[in-house]
Amino acid sequence: MDPLSRPWPPFALGTYAEERELFQLLQIMLEELLIHKPEDPIQYMINHLEQHNDDAPRICVLGPPASGKTTVAMWLCKRLDAIRISQETLLFKETLKLAEEAKAHKESKQKIPNALWANLIQERLSNVDCIKQGWILEGFPENQEQAWMLQSAGIIPRHVVVLYASDTVLIERNSGKRLDPLTEVLTYVRTRHRSAAPFTPRILFCGPPGSGKSLQAALIAQKYDVVNICCGQLLKEAVAGKTKVGELVKPYIDNGYPVPDPLCVRILAERLSALDCLTHGWVLHGFPRDIEQGEELQKSQIAPNRVFFFNLPHESIMERLSQRRIDPITGERYHTTFRPAPTPEIQARLRQNPRDQEENVEKRVEAYYRNVKELEGFYEDAFYVNADQDPHIVFEFIESCIIKPIPLKKVTSL
Repeated sequence: MDPLSRPWPPFALGTYAEERELFQLLQIMLEELLIHKPEDPIQYMINHLEQHNDDAPRICVLGPPASGKTTVAMWLCKRLDAIRISQETLLFKETLKLAEEAKAHKESKQKIPNALWANLIQERLSNVDCIKQGWILEGFPENQEQAWMLQSAGIIPRHVVVLYASDTVLIERNSGKRLDPLTEVLTYVRTRHRSAAPFTPRILFCGPPGSGKSLQAALIAQKYDVVNICCGQLLKEAVAGKTKVGELVKPYIDNGYPVPDPLCVRILAERLSALDCLTHGWVLHGFPRDIEQGEELQKSQIAPNRVFFFNLPHESIMERLSQRRIDPITGERYHTTFRPAPTPEIQARLRQNPRDQEENVEKRVEAYYRNVKELEGFYEDAFYVNADQDPHIVFEFIESCIIKPIPLKKVTSL
């Protein structure tokens, strides 16, 4: 069954497209269309999908004489199973139609025109071995004009390796006395460029009570215009709105019992498929609290692309929560240490939420740490936040992780 024909929620299709790098594929195909301008664009794209391997290496290795271009190119070809292409291999490739014309220039001691080189390279790269395995182009282009010729012919490398060395080193190499390590080059050409795909944030905050998840979610939502989703608040809104699912949730909330996971996931899936979440992205906190809930989210195609675990020492949790107070008249929140009431009158009427009593905080913290290890294993690419810092420092760290490229994962067949 075609995965796209499944009755998936709208937000799942965005996840599907990101994981399979569909934007990058469309970007590559659009570049090919603009360069080659085929008479039949649809058939051209079909042929591209059938023939091209967009993951195959496309590398130029450049540098002065004796800089090690040939050594590096041959070594990369061996490691990456790619095809090495140099001026020498092109001239003596008998199956290339333009090779004889280029050799005639060389034999008559005439300079081979840049346009001829570009056409010769284009002809070689159109062979099936280069398409399937990728290529390492050694020593070309040598100047800006040649680079423009290649680009005009639609030959655009993913990586360009330029080898530099002092004159002394070049002389030593030329006499066979010296060879630089190659591992840095291999590391570079195996890197993937940052995706230019539109990024829709799907952020998940996990952490013990009092670790600042709600505050950081509000800051992220305010700066990046994503939707702030608190699972507990969402359940209360469903009850207050007297929706059908809210009527199912109401008895649990009224009696202080946990709302069953299927009901939570149902409400979350409905909210996350709303237009504002699909358009702007979201930051979710308060769910999941254990691996079972995480698996329920996954089954519903709710897949965050940034997960954060907040770490906070036990004594800091107790200090933050057990000293919180609320003014029953104004609803203003205070803290006996960090934000005391401004007047004795307000101080006298402050009340403590039963949830913030020490024994209840201890139970909530114990429940979190009982499940967090399995949840961390479930979200193995998560970021870890030291929440025992100034909130602005915590925010800066979270922000730096959000704007990083989305991690590339191996896509499994569906």
